[in-house]
Amino acid sequence: MTAFLDTNVLIYAQTGDPRGEIARQAILAGGVISVQVVNEFTSVLRRKFRLDWHAIAGAVADLRTALDPVRPVGIDTWASAVALARQHRFSFHDSLILASALEAGCDTLLTEDLPASHRIDGLTIVNPFSSA
Repeated sequence: MTAFLDTNVLIYAQTGDPRGEIARQAILAGGVISVQVVNEFTSVLRRKFRLDWHAIAGAVADLRTALDPVRPVGIDTWASAVALARQHRFSFHDSLILASALEAGCDTLLTEDLPASHRIDGLTIVNPFSSA
């Protein structure tokens, strides 16, 4: 199984949220993230949790060590996201996550932002916190 991790998984692992242990185990199991996820992670840690740049850089460095190389988001990913948004009526940002996961060849997307157990082009959406 190759999992793509959505931003919420990373946030819970970093911030002491009650779902943090599940999130940390998901990260330790390995997986893929994109530049979009790193950008959202950075924005939330800075804006909502008011972490300083040094702490954010350390958190991102830890993710880069634990996970596969961060995937770029290019114009082809954008085009796939637009098609997914049109077809499934998801938000553009959620569709960009889906497109990135599909582009990376992942079979699982760990997120709480999309309908669990939904399958899109061989990718299964899993909410790792559904029993938490």
